[in-house]
Amino acid sequence: MRRTFVSMLILILFLTASNAAAADDQLPASAIISRFQQYLQINTAQPTPLYRVAADFLLAEAESLSLQSQTLEFVAGKPLVLLKWPGSDPTLPSILLYSHTDVVPVEHHKWSHPPFEAHVDPDGNIYARGSQDMKCVGMQYLEAIRRLKASGFNPVRNIYLSFAPDEEIGGHDGAEKFADSDVFKNMNVGIVLDEGLASPSEEYKMFYGERCPWWLVIKATGPPGHGAKLYDNSAMENLFKSIETVRKFRASQFDLVKAGLKAEGEVISVNMVFLKAGTPSPTGFVMNLQPSEAEAGFDIRVPPTADVESLERRIAEEWAPTSRNMTYEFKQKTPVTDNFGRPRVPTTGSSNPWWALLEKAVQKAGGKLGKPEIFPASTDARYFRNQGLPAIGFSPMANTPILLHDHNEHLNQAEYLKGIDMYESIIKAYSSYVEHPSKESSKDEL
Repeated sequence: MRRTFVSMLILILFLTASNAAAADDQLPASAIISRFQQYLQINTAQPTPLYRVAADFLLAEAESLSLQSQTLEFVAGKPLVLLKWPGSDPTLPSILLYSHTDVVPVEHHKWSHPPFEAHVDPDGNIYARGSQDMKCVGMQYLEAIRRLKASGFNPVRNIYLSFAPDEEIGGHDGAEKFADSDVFKNMNVGIVLDEGLASPSEEYKMFYGERCPWWLVIKATGPPGHGAKLYDNSAMENLFKSIETVRKFRASQFDLVKAGLKAEGEVISVNMVFLKAGTPSPTGFVMNLQPSEAEAGFDIRVPPTADVESLERRIAEEWAPTSRNMTYEFKQKTPVTDNFGRPRVPTTGSSNPWWALLEKAVQKAGGKLGKPEIFPASTDARYFRNQGLPAIGFSPMANTPILLHDHNEHLNQAEYLKGIDMYESIIKAYSSYVEHPSKESSKDEL
């Protein structure tokens, strides 16, 4: 009996120790997810993001990691949090891990779970605005650094992390002013990592460039007339002719994507985003009066490989010809070249050391990469590319539907944790790279 009792006691102690060890193993993951949820729960939706609350949260995280920190305000009320992990050789070009803190607005009633609750469903999906775009990336940077510091790793290059405002409304008071600042120039940045997209397949998406936004407004004019009168060249008729011409061009570009001949980021996209016409009345619009003016707005995205001169001629001669009493204006027209007049399309593959390092680092961490792409929309990376710097778009979200700006945006917590593995490997590889190319040769190569 005594031997049986001792055996049972040993078994109980063993099981208790095993359970405690298992609990210890689970604690870091639960703490990581909890920190991600805390960041997601800060409502930074435009047009009234809680930037101060987000900045305080990030600064507290930086302090817990013993990172150097400063808060920059190029525009009052719009803080940019800049963190630094010093490297052993500050003469080498540094690494910038870039992210933005703001998110797009939500239609609350169209979400399955409150968009700023960071609810986790039984399948491990974290529902929140910003879970994909791009609070996940910002926190994955921090968690990867937390692991590297805990392992005793010391970087050779300086590592910077920036958390910027206003990306979702153009980045003019955030990344644009930051990239043009003396603070940024003194950072001696050699490579920028910014956001990419989720991938529905097992292969991560990587982006070496992006389409440039051209926001175009076409205006048609004509004589006002009675609602019952038929005549040529009314403002509405002229505008509709232009809309139809634009629609045919859009269809020709979209057909290339549907046929698999080009990726979405390689074609010129055009989408009509507003129509403005009519004479207001207390009950709506005057129905028996044809308006003398009509406008339409188009969001055009131009890849850096496009023939922009041909597109400009098309707009002037076909979409808004003066012969039909039409005019046009660009509300935004981002150049497809950088500040040095060069196309913003860097070399990919083994000839680009930063690209090759990232590919190897992802593979080492167990990830798979798809074909390099041009980002179909626009990111703040364009402001750094304007400076002649290489910038790679990468958000490690595989096996994930693309839900940025969509209802029920979510990210599975297992994919989020895998993404930390990817960044841990990338940051380690980048910050250990000891080559010191000249600035000019780096620009020409990349």
